[in-house]
Amino acid sequence: MYVIPAIDILDKKVVRLREGKYDDKTVYDVSLEEMLEKYISYGTTFVHIIDLNGAKGDFSNQQYVLNAIKKYDIKVQYGGGVRSIDKVKELLTIGFHRVIVGTQAITDPSFLENLSKEVCDQYKCSDQVVVAIDVLDEVIKYSGWMESSPIKLMDYIDRCTNLGFFRFLCTDIDKDGKLTGSGVELYKKLLDHKPFIKLIASGGVSSINDLEALKEIKCEAAVVGKAIYEGKISVEEIKQWNLQSLVAL
Repeated sequence: MYVIPAIDILDKKVVRLREGKYDDKTVYDVSLEEMLEKYISYGTTFVHIIDLNGAKGDFSNQQYVLNAIKKYDIKVQYGGGVRSIDKVKELLTIGFHRVIVGTQAITDPSFLENLSKEVCDQYKCSDQVVVAIDVLDEVIKYSGWMESSPIKLMDYIDRCTNLGFFRFLCTDIDKDGKLTGSGVELYKKLLDHKPFIKLIASGGVSSINDLEALKEIKCEAAVVGKAIYEGKISVEEIKQWNLQSLVAL
């Protein structure tokens, strides 16, 4: 299991939200470029960037993010308001390594089916498209976690895998931004249901012990954000963890 450092961008500033609430945020006195330089200096080649403006339909950050990452030799898993197949294609074409889809996949029953047909012929679904599943008490949330879906969690996993999507970014909303530990029980249920999926855990990671717990249940990766900014996990520790993960492969 490897660790993906996370950077959330709101109004071109590095922030972290608590439980996804825009009015409960921490703004960090560091730029996107400075964070990328820091990660790269410690050997990181892959980061997770969420455009929080994009999640609300405002793509004013997109060019800013693109300009920043083009300065560095780094791969980006990018998400935030990606709600059309054309947008997925655009983002992959202009240089983002992976694109995260969430709300549209929930609200439009035909979206993933059409995405599978149109994108997977050119890109491998699981390699370059990540399906986000944001969960609160096993209920799928969307539209910035403001709406609830009637679709049952396991049924949604089944539908996605039947269409060729095997990589999921699952955020346990109840844990997000609190530094109280990761949603291991939720992730274990998902992996018990479909052991072959590639699951990226997100939310609540606060220590190396949390990473060990996620590794134990065989998550593919873990996204870590606030724990880095708050000094709970150092960039050096992430470097060492990922080096050991590579050796173990």
